[in-house]
Amino acid sequence: MTKASDLMVQCLEREGCEYVFGVPGEENLDFLDSLSRSTQIRLILTRHEQGAGFMAATYGRHTGKAGVCLATLGPGATNFVTAAAYAFLGGMPMLMITGQKPIKRSKQGRFQILDVVDMMRPITKYTHQLASADNIPARVREAFRLAQEEKPGATHLELPEDIAHDPTDAVPIAPSYVRRPNADGKAVREAVRHIEAARSPVLVIGAGANRTMTSRMLGELIDKTGIPFLTTQLGKGVIDERHPKFLGCAALSAGDFVHAAIRRADVIINVGHDVIEKPPFFMAEGGATVIHVSTKSAEVDPVYFPQVEVVGDIANAIWQIKEAITPQPWGCEAMLAARAAEVAHRDAAIGDMRCPIYPQYLVSEVRKAMPEDGIIALDNGVYKIWFARNYVAYRPNTVLLDNALATMGAGLPSAMASAMVYPDRKVMAICGDGGFMMNSQELETAVRLGLNLTVLILNDNSYGMIRWKQANMGFADWGLSYGNPDFVKYAESYGATGHLVTSAEMLPGLLASCLAAKGVQLIDCPIDYSDNDRILNKEIKELSAAL
Repeated sequence: MTKASDLMVQCLEREGCEYVFGVPGEENLDFLDSLSRSTQIRLILTRHEQGAGFMAATYGRHTGKAGVCLATLGPGATNFVTAAAYAFLGGMPMLMITGQKPIKRSKQGRFQILDVVDMMRPITKYTHQLASADNIPARVREAFRLAQEEKPGATHLELPEDIAHDPTDAVPIAPSYVRRPNADGKAVREAVRHIEAARSPVLVIGAGANRTMTSRMLGELIDKTGIPFLTTQLGKGVIDERHPKFLGCAALSAGDFVHAAIRRADVIINVGHDVIEKPPFFMAEGGATVIHVSTKSAEVDPVYFPQVEVVGDIANAIWQIKEAITPQPWGCEAMLAARAAEVAHRDAAIGDMRCPIYPQYLVSEVRKAMPEDGIIALDNGVYKIWFARNYVAYRPNTVLLDNALATMGAGLPSAMASAMVYPDRKVMAICGDGGFMMNSQELETAVRLGLNLTVLILNDNSYGMIRWKQANMGFADWGLSYGNPDFVKYAESYGATGHLVTSAEMLPGLLASCLAAKGVQLIDCPIDYSDNDRILNKEIKELSAAL
């Protein structure tokens, strides 16, 4: 016979689990004791459950395997909610394990007791209370299966403390071999027919296309056909953005140069479309023909009703299209001209050497400092738009941003998980001062783990994204400013190394030295967002509309 908590750990090991991120409580102590004897799984003790959840989700994004995180009941479990929604909307496989009071007898009345399973139901693919030790293998296998299958997302298991202590003779269930079904050949031929008949087709690469094999197949299709492509924010980096057919990233909802390119298309091949992202185009009767290529059929609404759907494994569907299609003399010059205009507009501003630092200059210098396989993990703020538009991504999952839940506080934990998965690659967290402070306590975790990590804080002493929106709506600048700690001293108090940017000239050298250094390096960089409204809301719209 085996103790249930020992069996739980054995099941996690059978799934290939490497880390459990979390903050244990007394209801987890049996599980914690079992975990202490695992030679495969490492406990990553964090300073907040939200940070643990963000780390687990990012581990899942990088590896395709469900990241595992742990919390106790009540407030520990409620602190997982934001991370669960982050993984659920963002398509990141994650398993949350939470504790609970004994369920076979009352221990302390209703103290700290919430219906956590019901709370998790709207933001997970699967949630279940383990009421029997014998059921643990099946429930763990099901939680991993659902977390990892398309569309990936969050799952949850609740392990009550009395169940964790029960004996059982159950054994782990091995993961099954499974392949996604391929798209129907007739649907592929119909898609090819529309593409070959088009005057100006375009590929739109979305969140669901951000998979290794899909990236390779899309690259081969683009190289064979010469069809230009653009990305959503969550599709950024799927194809090397130095490609001559790259049209840009849809960082703004409308009125950008990339939208001027889309207007020229008569056939849009929408690969990996996910309704959680703001759409880069809206359909209308009599407009462009839209071909939906995804693992699931399209969710139809008034602005999205594709005429052709190719449903199945995306990589295989793109391969089938590539093999069947005959390149045509498509006219894409106007689309490429829109991209050229965007690049010219971007490059005209990158030499502005003001301090506080100009966003365009900052993005340019970060791109120069980062190697090809370097990873930037963006928190949520107005700088995310500047990086999505201006930062040229060379490889998949080297620009981690959240355009699904768009939550603040995820940038630092996501960068930490990236540094753990890829210890030989350069990793930089890019955070606004507001987002950084939401999980800044994880600096201690990063230092304790001995991670090599650069944290770039863009400091404007306010919630800059909302100030930008406030200005655009014509409201007075009010209610969004605050004070910050001395970030250099703050970093040093955790055992990290702090730096302050005092001029634009020092930024390139500081970025390079921090990326080359060992340990956690924090850069406090004042940022000048004073032109956000003029450029993003007015100038770009006027220039792109004139194309």
